[in-house]
Amino acid sequence: MKVLLDENLPIDLRHFLADHEAITVAFMGWKGVRNGELMARAAAHGFGVMVTRDARVEYQQNLSNLPLAVLLLPAHAKKLDDLLPLIPSLLRAIASVPERTLLRVS
Repeated sequence: MKVLLDENLPIDLRHFLADHEAITVAFMGWKGVRNGELMARAAAHGFGVMVTRDARVEYQQNLSNLPLAVLLLPAHAKKLDDLLPLIPSLLRAIASVPERTLLRVS
């Protein structure tokens, strides 16, 4: 699965998603792009999942318009050490989340 990691996540998170093609927003050159445009670009570039900590995406975006799933991590999980306990749940979610869905991973 091609996974986009939002800029609000540690870039080293990608190393823990080795079974997937995990790419950061920074690598794509999309830093500072707002959620709606970011999700449209991600879908256009073949990403199936976007992972973020930005809870606003749930209320600001209509996911039914894009062939993309959004996985929402807890806002308090800012550092890689905070995210490590969530890796098993995140991997299961990436493998099973249907497109056009937002799923909270905790």
